[in-house]
Amino acid sequence: MKKLAILQSSYIPWKGYFDLINMVDEFVFFDTAQYTKNDWRNRNVIKTKQGSKWLTIPCAQKSLEQSILETRITDQRWARKHWQSISQNYSKSKFFGEYKSIFENFYLNCGFLDLSTINFSLIRIVNEILGINTNLTWSHEYEIVGGKTEKLISICEQAGADVYLSGPSAKDYFDMELAEEKGIQIEWMDYSGYPEYRQLHEPFEHGVTILDLIFNEGPNATQYMKSFGYND
Repeated sequence: MKKLAILQSSYIPWKGYFDLINMVDEFVFFDTAQYTKNDWRNRNVIKTKQGSKWLTIPCAQKSLEQSILETRITDQRWARKHWQSISQNYSKSKFFGEYKSIFENFYLNCGFLDLSTINFSLIRIVNEILGINTNLTWSHEYEIVGGKTEKLISICEQAGADVYLSGPSAKDYFDMELAEEKGIQIEWMDYSGYPEYRQLHEPFEHGVTILDLIFNEGPNATQYMKSFGYND
């Protein structure tokens, strides 16, 4: 049985995103999908003394039909600014020093001009830190046909997947009858019930970038993630 997940790339996403990756054999970046402005595609949240702070990559949107793959960066200074914010707000976290050089090297030497490559590169770095070995592919490597559900099922068929793991938001539109007809078993990701870990500033927030968990818990980060079998 081969399990597959399909999701748009996101900028240094939260722990649930990486749980989804770790729960499948192949994870497909659905970056042929439409780029949505002011979404998780190009921004995420860090914690500061003053509360939550958005880190946003400046991107150009030339048309509503523009895909994530076609999305380009408008100001190359973003990387240095983001690293300055990250290092200022996490320098006192217990494991920041252990991972500082890895992320500093990325941010201070990032010359990528497209959003997808930036997201992919950071996700791959985090995968290595967490020990996630899932095969990563792109939707443009597959033939994309049909409507919302048809596209996803088609990718599953082409990838030889028997099981499709989806985020819960897709329940609003997903055609279960089509999946059953094609012999694809559907499983739904459950993002509830995560345990809290130590954060530098209260109140506790789950929906922040994975960097928060890594810098605060280091090698113990996976103990607070579902796919690694945390003690709930």
